[in-house]
Amino acid sequence: MTVEIHARASRCAPPWRGSAVVLTIGLVAWWLLPDQMGLYTRIAYTALFVVSLDLVVGVAGMPTLGHAAMFGLGAYAAGLFALRVHADPTTGLLVGTVAGAAMAAASGAFVLRYRGFTFLMLTIAVAQIAASLLIRGRAWTGGDDGLTGFAPAPLFRLFAFDLEGRTAALYGLGALVIGLYVARRVVDSPFGLAVRGIHENRARMAALGIPVIPRLLAMYALAGGLAGAAGAISAQTNSIVGIDSLSFSWSAEALVMLILGGAGRLHGAIVGAIAFTVLHHTASSINPYHWLFVIGGALMLVVLFPPKRLWIRLRDRFRPFGSGARTSTSEAR
Repeated sequence: MTVEIHARASRCAPPWRGSAVVLTIGLVAWWLLPDQMGLYTRIAYTALFVVSLDLVVGVAGMPTLGHAAMFGLGAYAAGLFALRVHADPTTGLLVGTVAGAAMAAASGAFVLRYRGFTFLMLTIAVAQIAASLLIRGRAWTGGDDGLTGFAPAPLFRLFAFDLEGRTAALYGLGALVIGLYVARRVVDSPFGLAVRGIHENRARMAALGIPVIPRLLAMYALAGGLAGAAGAISAQTNSIVGIDSLSFSWSAEALVMLILGGAGRLHGAIVGAIAFTVLHHTASSINPYHWLFVIGGALMLVVLFPPKRLWIRLRDRFRPFGSGARTSTSEAR
């Protein structure tokens, strides 16, 4: 089993390749679209949040609608750190990451003992309890009004967060690239392949001696850390944290983005986040009252014509031409 896992891991693409592609496309977009820095930054931390969700749903096979709890807690932790301790953005990012991972580890130790619909409902309950506690702590969190009054210090003490949002956009892109690299390294490692095996057949992996709950808990904590990092970037770049950052609707929107891009592949999370955010921005600017109709229609199209199935059909349609050309070339030789 171990030999097979290592063989599969060695055949995977280099973990830096996807991050390099995202970095290149991001830098080109940052250069060509100087008037869309706000949208650009939102796409960056949203994509990181959906990547973290993909680790839970697509890789580990644990359906959740409470993943926003880690995002929101990371946002509040970074905001409180900037307001009461120090405004350094990188340290605040680390604080948000640790807060999200701690939240996931603490809640996962309980909810991961359940599966299916029970697990789904428990994740919603955890998010609702966390939101209720934050509302009650008005003296620290601002309650329903949200947390305000903080601003990030210059990045690396050199690059100030300007009004145009250019520094914030690069900051979000850098965090996304690093987060994607870490996620890819973990998913392609023997640990990640074992978690995929648990997703496919939990009973068989347990029979092989794999510690199922500890592996799932480790993956859940990693996903919580990335979600907390995304929340920290949201808080730092917007200088406000609202209680809606832990809402059910935010978890549901992230799940829709993951479905749009395709679960279990990591890069699909980024594609889905970009498509949903751009579609949301465009539709709401055209008609702020009926933009959900456009989102619902797009989701129905994806359900009826899944991108993965469509890609397989296109590949099978054009494969005979390529194979025929290769065959004729070999015959000519």
